[in-house]
Amino acid sequence: MLERLLANWAPASPGATLHIDVIDPYPAGPGHVWQPGQSRLYLMNTQSFYPTVIPEDPELAKPLAGGTFDQWRELQRRSPHPKLSAEERTELAGLEAADFPSRALYGRYLRATLEELLERLPDGVSVEFHQTTATSVRPAAVPPAAGPDHAGPENAGFDVALADGTMLTVGSVVLALGHLESRLNPEQRELQSAAEELGLTYLPPAAPADVDWSRIPAVRPVLVRGMGLNFFDAMGQLTEGRGGKFLPHPDGTGLTYLPSGREPLLIAASRRGTPYRAKAALTGYYPAAVQLRYCTEEALAKFDAAGIVPSFDHDLWPLLHRDAVWAYYSTLARSQPDAVGTDPAGFLAGLEEALQPHAHSMVKWEDAARSVIDASVRRAHRLDLLGLAAPLAGRSFAARAQLDAAVVDYLLDDARRSALGEEDPVKMAVGALHHGRAVLKTAVADGGITDESWVAGLRGWFESFVEGLASGPPALRAEQLAALARAGVVSFVGPDPKFGVDRKAKAFTAVSPWVAGRNGADRVEATVLIEALAPANRVAINASPLLEQLLADGLVRPRLMMSVEGTPVQSSGLDVVPHPYRPVAANGAVTDGVYVLGLQLSAAQWGTAIAAEARPQRGPAYRSGQRTLRDADEIARAILGT
Repeated sequence: MLERLLANWAPASPGATLHIDVIDPYPAGPGHVWQPGQSRLYLMNTQSFYPTVIPEDPELAKPLAGGTFDQWRELQRRSPHPKLSAEERTELAGLEAADFPSRALYGRYLRATLEELLERLPDGVSVEFHQTTATSVRPAAVPPAAGPDHAGPENAGFDVALADGTMLTVGSVVLALGHLESRLNPEQRELQSAAEELGLTYLPPAAPADVDWSRIPAVRPVLVRGMGLNFFDAMGQLTEGRGGKFLPHPDGTGLTYLPSGREPLLIAASRRGTPYRAKAALTGYYPAAVQLRYCTEEALAKFDAAGIVPSFDHDLWPLLHRDAVWAYYSTLARSQPDAVGTDPAGFLAGLEEALQPHAHSMVKWEDAARSVIDASVRRAHRLDLLGLAAPLAGRSFAARAQLDAAVVDYLLDDARRSALGEEDPVKMAVGALHHGRAVLKTAVADGGITDESWVAGLRGWFESFVEGLASGPPALRAEQLAALARAGVVSFVGPDPKFGVDRKAKAFTAVSPWVAGRNGADRVEATVLIEALAPANRVAINASPLLEQLLADGLVRPRLMMSVEGTPVQSSGLDVVPHPYRPVAANGAVTDGVYVLGLQLSAAQWGTAIAAEARPQRGPAYRSGQRTLRDADEIARAILGT
């Protein structure tokens, strides 16, 4: 936001000025999540070539300074900045474009970019940083001064109260709040209360770098709920972070783990019973071998041109489903031609004909495609797309030892597929979903699909499905987790776990209905429970004094959507009007002069509010990739009146 204000600043007259107050309790630039001093074991979930805070869109005002993370990485390798620490120089020396950087190093990029911007402030612009929290925003009691030396449109202005007692009177406010703490849900509150009562240790959802991992005892069992990205952060801190070492496995399958003896026994649980699938080894963010044929920007634009508000399940998913099927079988025919019969070319021609869209004939195309597939492809090689996200579905286990072995097999197979990259059919089916997700982000934004399909389809099932496949960790993490399980440092609870507290035993408990054990249920007990989850991104339950005040005063409100039953459902984000995004007040009026950027737009955008994608050197450059940067540009131009 700061960068876009500077890039768009054009003094309307000699002597015009612009003053920007930046309010953040954490050091500006890296903010909360990307602090350069955090453990280097915390890895980003994207490769070096992906992220940027500087736009590369030729339609936007030219940046004054800075570049993408990868450009900064290459510059530092050639000519390291004197302020870089020894650890930063060491990481940079071995970091290539396709590697996953530490969050600490990305934070160093953010800090360096901010410093470069501040060195190039245009004439008339001043920036003041307030390392504290904003506690309220209200219409100004006395409007801010306006005149020939003041930028932007006239409005009544706002009084912004800070936690340190400062009161700022400003012309405009941008809510770029990012990740916020949230209130615990009822089950979490019960677990926390029981922990306090029984002397147990309960770690609620939090940013991993904020957690005091030294509180976790060695050797003893520790329950970990959640097997997403926060789980791998916890895993790293409690294993490598305690002196353990990963070494190549003697049989050549992944890694082996050499314990330090200071690790706890981690017992991991999640709804699927397994972690997200690992990312494939690719030279770009999207696989070059996959090109969308059906779920294209042009195809989805036809709905809007025809005046149709599409449904996700009925209109959009069938198109992307086709792309995933084609990506899988075309890769299978290329990499394993024996798996598709004696005539791979004939098989693909028949499949292509079956996949052609025919006026929403969803059942007919699926039946036609299945007939072609069943006639040529052996059962072991057929795609179960929805099953990819639930590899243990339908399986039961006599004991947790059997479950652990099954999870290790899954992890090693998934890492093997990741290493094959564009030669693996499963990873290319996931690649099609990844491509399609970028297209869908643009198509569904700002009311692009019906409310009921946003609630029940897009957010109801597809979001968790596609994240479990396309938003996973580096393949290294899957290999590490398999090594830890083989070393007895990590074990698993099983799918659909139920958590509770045994007050007599003074322990947390977890059990899976799919793991029988000796007495019909192989129950886990532990005195420590870690919630390996990010705080909920829901504005109505965020523990933010500022959001609570804005909601209480009616200056903002959560967006309500209508379910298929006609019942209003409170969504996760603020109710806003585009463009630029301004919040809707409780009475339905638009709060002019206040703008929203980022995560709190989660009811207007899907999946675009948390990152900006550098323009790829090859392949498609989806509009959703730099959506947040364009949002910031729109806000900047509105504030500056340009």
